[in-house]
Amino acid sequence: MAAPLAPSGFQFAIDRGGTFTDVFARCPGGRVRVLKLLSEDPAYRDAPTEGIRRILQEELGVPLPRDQPLDGSQIQWIRMGTTVATNALLQRRGERTALAVTRGFRHLLHIGTQARPHLFDLEVAMPDMLYEEVIEVDERIVPEQPDCHLPGSDSWPRVQGCSGVTLLVQKPLDLERLRGDLEGLLNRGFRSLAVLLLHSYAWPEHEEQVAALALDLGFSQVSLSSGVARMARAVPRGLTACVDAYLSPGVRSYLHSFCQGFRDGLQGVRVLFMRSDGGLTPMARFRGSQAILSGPAAGVVGYARTTFDPRDGTPVIGFDMGGTSTDVSRFAGALEHVFEASTAGVSIQAPQLDINTVAAGGGSRLFFRSGLYVVGPESAGAHPGPACYRKGGPLTVTDANLVLGRLLPEYFPRIFGPGEDQPLCRDSAVAAFRHLAATIGDFRSATGDSAVPDVSPEPPSVEEVALGFIRVANEAMCRPIRALTQARGHDASRHILACFGGAGGQHACAIARTLRMARVCVHRHSGLLSALGLALADVVHEEQEPCALPYGPGAFPRLEQRLRELERRCRDALRGQGFADEQIVTEPFLHMRYDGTDGALMVSARGHPARPDTCQAGDFLGAFTERYRQEFGFALPGRAVLVDDLRVRGTGSTEPVAPEPLGPRGDAPRVETVTQCYFEGGYQDTPVYLLEDLGSDHVLPGPAIIIDTNSTIVVEPGCVATMTPLGDINIAVGEGPAQTLGTELDPVQLSIFSHRFMSIAEQMGRTLQRTAISTNIKERLDFSCALFGPDGGLVSNAPHIPVHLGAMQEAVQFQIRELGPELREGDVILSNHPRAGGSHLPDLTVITPVFWPGQPRPVFFVASRGHHADVGGSTPGSMPPHSQSLRQEGAVFVSFKLVTKGQFQEQAVTEALLAPGAVPGCSGTRNLRDNLADLRAQVAANQKGIGLVRELIGHCGLEAVQAYMGYVQDNAEVAVRDTLRAVAARWGSLLQAEDSMDDGTPIRLRVELDPKEGSAVFDFGGTGPEVLGNCNAPRAITLSALIYCLRCLVGHDIPLNQGCLAPVQVLIPPGSILDPSPEAAVVGGNVLTSQRLVDVVLRAFGVCAASQGCMNNVTFGSDRGGYYETVAGGAGAGPHWEGRSGVHTHMTNTRITDPEILELRYPVVLRRFELRAGSGGAGQCRGGDGVIRELQFRRGAELAVLSERRATRPYGMAGGLPGAPGLNLLLRRDGRVINVGGKGQVSVEPGDIFRLLTPGGGGFGPPEEGSGGAPRDPPDPQDLWAPRSPQEPQNPPKKPQNPGGAPAPQTFLERGSVFEFRRAQEGV
Repeated sequence: MAAPLAPSGFQFAIDRGGTFTDVFARCPGGRVRVLKLLSEDPAYRDAPTEGIRRILQEELGVPLPRDQPLDGSQIQWIRMGTTVATNALLQRRGERTALAVTRGFRHLLHIGTQARPHLFDLEVAMPDMLYEEVIEVDERIVPEQPDCHLPGSDSWPRVQGCSGVTLLVQKPLDLERLRGDLEGLLNRGFRSLAVLLLHSYAWPEHEEQVAALALDLGFSQVSLSSGVARMARAVPRGLTACVDAYLSPGVRSYLHSFCQGFRDGLQGVRVLFMRSDGGLTPMARFRGSQAILSGPAAGVVGYARTTFDPRDGTPVIGFDMGGTSTDVSRFAGALEHVFEASTAGVSIQAPQLDINTVAAGGGSRLFFRSGLYVVGPESAGAHPGPACYRKGGPLTVTDANLVLGRLLPEYFPRIFGPGEDQPLCRDSAVAAFRHLAATIGDFRSATGDSAVPDVSPEPPSVEEVALGFIRVANEAMCRPIRALTQARGHDASRHILACFGGAGGQHACAIARTLRMARVCVHRHSGLLSALGLALADVVHEEQEPCALPYGPGAFPRLEQRLRELERRCRDALRGQGFADEQIVTEPFLHMRYDGTDGALMVSARGHPARPDTCQAGDFLGAFTERYRQEFGFALPGRAVLVDDLRVRGTGSTEPVAPEPLGPRGDAPRVETVTQCYFEGGYQDTPVYLLEDLGSDHVLPGPAIIIDTNSTIVVEPGCVATMTPLGDINIAVGEGPAQTLGTELDPVQLSIFSHRFMSIAEQMGRTLQRTAISTNIKERLDFSCALFGPDGGLVSNAPHIPVHLGAMQEAVQFQIRELGPELREGDVILSNHPRAGGSHLPDLTVITPVFWPGQPRPVFFVASRGHHADVGGSTPGSMPPHSQSLRQEGAVFVSFKLVTKGQFQEQAVTEALLAPGAVPGCSGTRNLRDNLADLRAQVAANQKGIGLVRELIGHCGLEAVQAYMGYVQDNAEVAVRDTLRAVAARWGSLLQAEDSMDDGTPIRLRVELDPKEGSAVFDFGGTGPEVLGNCNAPRAITLSALIYCLRCLVGHDIPLNQGCLAPVQVLIPPGSILDPSPEAAVVGGNVLTSQRLVDVVLRAFGVCAASQGCMNNVTFGSDRGGYYETVAGGAGAGPHWEGRSGVHTHMTNTRITDPEILELRYPVVLRRFELRAGSGGAGQCRGGDGVIRELQFRRGAELAVLSERRATRPYGMAGGLPGAPGLNLLLRRDGRVINVGGKGQVSVEPGDIFRLLTPGGGGFGPPEEGSGGAPRDPPDPQDLWAPRSPQEPQNPPKKPQNPGGAPAPQTFLERGSVFEFRRAQEGV
């Protein structure tokens, strides 16, 4: 291959980050210049312009004054990545934006998926919406469905959507009414408009008419959801449109300002910007929704182009550690994209590189909590920064590295202190660590005879504490790497670790060693690799459109025609940017899924050439099957495959940037100095080298420190660094010193084992999700996986589905009592009975003992609990509203051996699943195939857990692993005891509360606290008896509710395990609704009574007002299939927060089906989904509002509703008023309005409407007269089915500010596919 030609003009690649701006420049003749400068500095107006000015001035040898525009005539191109959009989104500093949305859905984006972001946050803190006002557009499009009929639909116009779906124009667009609304927005100062009309992804004409009118009236920015994200699912598409409308004006303003810094406005200069998908785009096409990951995406391109070697194909893990967070990604020959991800609380539906960001950066804060070392997620930020910055900041990871000698102040600029003219201060960091070490020593002494055994009367040294925090931070960063590799079927040890970013070099060797990676690569420009990535990137243009075709020969002509059209558009766009045909490469993709599933994969036919029986663009079915099997461990032969979207990615290749070779020096590497650096075992003499002094023949054994202008690289003992001919650093990672782990408590190992145990449960969960087949487990992620000790005590549980928290422990301990010595290796137990620790019958728990050689009894247990869509019973979905006995709710398993001696007992379990058919009025399971497949997946998940447990035991020893299992449980106990002591000190030692179910059954609680021991007795004496219906709650449900409440009270992350309940004695009267007889119906206890339990516990502790206290279970279906959803309501207010409106609370966090998906797949039209104004209780802080949701049926069906808080109201707290009760109405097509009741089942006909009004949350504090919190009566139930008044507020109220006035701690926001998976798991 010919060497790249030297550039004819200057080429600038610039990464404008939040703190620093990095410049990589190629000068005429090929000389490379690099530069790093502050992104914000009073000395200059714009950092990228200043970087260009400095290099031009030095290279041309002429003065270029800052106050004069630059001459761009000698610049060939400029490429830039920028955080302008990201910062505006994080800081909410975008353009004032309004939203235009289909009438009836004004609060759709506020409600979103209805899931709360943090399970245990009672405040339900969520970022503000990007729009300020909403106008509703009179129009409605619905998809046509066969065999479905609505009154009057024969006369509705039919239009053909580009997706292949026929749509019905139920209501034409009313432009005249819209004109008045838009003029009102303009009069109120709005110039930016986001537009979301339902099903516009398939037929955008209505949105385009709105845009034409808005632009004609004077709006300067109109972002259409159909223009920014041409995919089904209204909520993420609408949020993406809002992001685009909110950010694009600011992006345009910045681009204009940047161009103004040049004499000719950069006319004739090719200016390109990096998009979130890793491709460059011309400045004129760069928009806000594409800009969120602009900088990080360039870093991925940088390491992909410089570290990955296509000759051997070894995949690479990118490790970019900065000041507040760490970015982790993977490259195995192709950029890995996701098509929906969240940033700053906003879901964006657009191609983005899969960059996973975790809260462990140099500025991450260090805490010692209840015996546990904790790193982050809070960050010190740039101000005040770490303790060593001389501004009174907190201890951070940077301070730990400084104290250990891994950072050398003399090689840092003097920019610290109030005057920003001082060096880093090691003394400040040492003093802070000395104080923390004393705190740790005091804790050890104080707990010597309590839950945590005494270790040493002497406090640990400063170095021991600092190294401990480094090890905990490293373990935190390993977890997402394991999730990107091991949890997806890849071996982490078979990857190269590509390290870049300012802080990564101090941690790379340790992380690679933990993950058993053999090699670390550090590029010579690792401190500004994102800028280099911009220089190496290609220009990308993508075209995408929706599709609704089955993949098969009948659809091939249509698919090929559309792919050719999309390819033509890509080529035309790239030709228009000056690329010749030979520089353009296009690649088609199909977004494919199995019929009946939601797990679509964006598939390329790369490596699967076309055959006579395939699509001409390639064998997409073969590629899909291979990818599906790799992702999920199996395929579904014989099942139809559907195509949801078509996509073509066009790439315009630019000339490569030739790296400067590094020659040999011919002598030993020059040692700049020798310093004392602390590693395992103590201080070691550590030579320091300057990267600029090293040649390609130099080899540096560890320990060593290599210092570059922009980074510090630590070569740990046992590792060897080798310089490459291109000036990069290859580090061979050795095994490290052998360590013997004892059984005595080491607080650092306690933190690491806490991560390891949780990682086992997480990887079990990924295995279950990969190998399951049902929508409930594979896509809704309604499951939990957990690790238990030999006594059945919970060790770790992931994800944290509230209703599973304590219940699984009860299930395992029951089997130990029931089977005991009968358990053998190769046995697997299946259970779901409430008396055996079950919650309700659809939750099937699979339990496997873990044996170890030489041990006669199990040394651990692993278990997985999954919600099966049907296990038989009287109604489809096994959630009957009127069940009166357990047998009516489905198949029952107590101690069923699912696997015996390694053999799956398919015939026996099949018979058990079909057995409910013998009960009058009931059926056996209605989906046996999925039941069996999911049970096999649960067995496989348990096997994964067994393998990981045995690996951990093999590495650390059985005694040590079991000892730390106990210590992790002890740690949770200490945290709960601390909380109970604090509660007793504030509220006294006796707490009481009572609430009731809608049928009048009381739930009473008396809590007796021991302030000295930090213990409590929770006594439910006086609670009402077992009920004839199904609101009976098994004992396991009560334990789950208690663990959930205790975790909320603690206020920070603790291991959720058996230790949480150790300080608590729970007294439940036998025969009560909380401990019913073995054959009592319980399905409502799991979803309704569990919520009332939380209401009662939180009422006793006086924490906040009641939330809606219900899950609002709605089921409809026929012999053709069924649908189930739970619906949000109002959250309770607290002492300094208003209740969140339209959100799930407490014991559920289920995501709701997107309106467009609902209407495409089920025979209903969603007429209305918005907040129920005024349903939240009044108070100093108001309770959150419930929602109004209307379903109109297009076909006959059976409708079932299981709900509470229809007769009782969610209580207010501290003088706040209660929230409004809920109401379930059926609006018959003949005009009758029927109250279905809280628990009802009814037949519906086409045209009937089900109107669900969910409860509001209670208010907190007495309402103030004349204020926005003034008391007002809840809505009159007789008015709830009347048309909505146009005077109702268009937007939900803002939350009050924290009265304390102190700035909130800077908490890092995670992102990426690993975070999205965990968030989805917690959203069930």
